[in-house]
Amino acid sequence: MAEPTKKKSSGSCLGKLFFLTIVALACGFGTAVYFITQPQDLSDIDGYGPLTQAAPARDMQEVLQNSIKRGYPLTLTEMEINQWLGRKLVVKQGGLLAGVVSLERVWVRLTDGQAEVVMERRILGRPFTVSIFLQIEQTQGAKKIGTEVLLHGGPYHELLPRPTRGGRFGKLVMPQGFLIMVLPAYQKLAAVFKEEIHLGFEEMARITIEKKRLVLNPLAPSSGPENLPQTF
Repeated sequence: MAEPTKKKSSGSCLGKLFFLTIVALACGFGTAVYFITQPQDLSDIDGYGPLTQAAPARDMQEVLQNSIKRGYPLTLTEMEINQWLGRKLVVKQGGLLAGVVSLERVWVRLTDGQAEVVMERRILGRPFTVSIFLQIEQTQGAKKIGTEVLLHGGPYHELLPRPTRGGRFGKLVMPQGFLIMVLPAYQKLAAVFKEEIHLGFEEMARITIEKKRLVLNPLAPSSGPENLPQTF
């Protein structure tokens, strides 16, 4: 008579465990959706807010061209970049969602070694943000320096190198694989600034992303026969 009781108790425990697992997954999913729908705080970005006409807008193409032609390093602050983006970019949302989704502004947040490009949208009148993390990788060869702009957000934790952080949907940091949903919008954005990207990231020999500023140098570092190819 004891054996049926044990089987019933074992089945009851498994049922409770399954139920608790489902509840935990539902709570986790609900929490993720909540943070995705909450726009990230942009107040720490220099230049954030309504555009002001106090200072004349700089022609970014001309500034970059002068740096390259005259061979002097150029420093662009986070505020300059964001004010220029606000004046240069005419933002709009096309397609089937044109009446529901509007693209308000694009912002750039600069930290040591990383840039975060944020798109600020409104969906049914509510603010919503998405972003991607980018880094610059430069490889110095015997004659030329190669430059690549790569997706990069680093690991979530030093003990968890994979998956890498890709960007943020709202306040939630997302793995890099989820960026497939927003990359087409960023590719269209890059096409708008094709000439500036060419001058700033293809013509410049050295590029450094620092906190609150982007440093561009058209002069390659001095090289000698002892220099070996390296990444910096």
